[in-house]
Amino acid sequence: MTAASTSNAQQIKPAASGYAPANGIQVYYEVYGEGKPIVLLHGAYYTIEMNWSQLIPELAKTRKVIAIEMQGHGHTPYSDRKLSRATLASDVEKVMDYLKVDSADIVGYSFGGQVAYQFAIQSPARLRNLVIISSVYKSEGWVPEISSVFKKMKPEFFANSPLQTAYDAVAPDKTKWIPFLEQMMAHAGEPFNLGDENIAKITAPVLIISGDNDGMDKVELAKTYKLLGGGVAADMQPMPKSQLAIVPNQSHVSLMKQTKIICAYLDSFLQ
Repeated sequence: MTAASTSNAQQIKPAASGYAPANGIQVYYEVYGEGKPIVLLHGAYYTIEMNWSQLIPELAKTRKVIAIEMQGHGHTPYSDRKLSRATLASDVEKVMDYLKVDSADIVGYSFGGQVAYQFAIQSPARLRNLVIISSVYKSEGWVPEISSVFKKMKPEFFANSPLQTAYDAVAPDKTKWIPFLEQMMAHAGEPFNLGDENIAKITAPVLIISGDNDGMDKVELAKTYKLLGGGVAADMQPMPKSQLAIVPNQSHVSLMKQTKIICAYLDSFLQ
């Protein structure tokens, strides 16, 4: 992050922040701005600031932005509670209950996108629009190299990384860094599939944003878009309500830094 972007990110402070009780843990949240609610779900090992600091000031101009730190991430304490996408998605619903939010747009990046897909499946009445950034609903959605990396990951790979620096800056107990990594890595190494039939049942409009070289298998991505009603000849039938954006010259990590591009897609989709 450049000095300029860091100072830019520091200009906005949350209107509210705190902890919401959720399925036996306390989940940290921050609220910015006013308007229709939009919930942000970060990627694996990220904090709110690492993932969203550039996007929040833009979104908060017109929206009530609710950013959540999931189990063990950032300010949210580490827990021995079994890590599952279903429980994490339920946590999101519990935070919404706590903040008295009936329904919201949900935006998930990477690991947060998996939780967002799960939320769409199990809490459809609470969802308005779904935005998935560089994420999948099944292991086969990644190119094979990604899955093989997940199986070989070790906590020492992240020693003294920007991820550890960000964690140490806000975690309630810094000694939980290694157990947190081990928990997340074990979870990432397990193949998963939320089900084609469940994705096909999502009635909310979905925007998928992917980098052309972000590790997502584009053949699988095209199938996903078809399950959501896309991939049609829209000159001969109505334009589908879901959208697919492939951003050129982007990796998984670099895509999330394309604030202007992502904002433009979000603006046109969420209008």
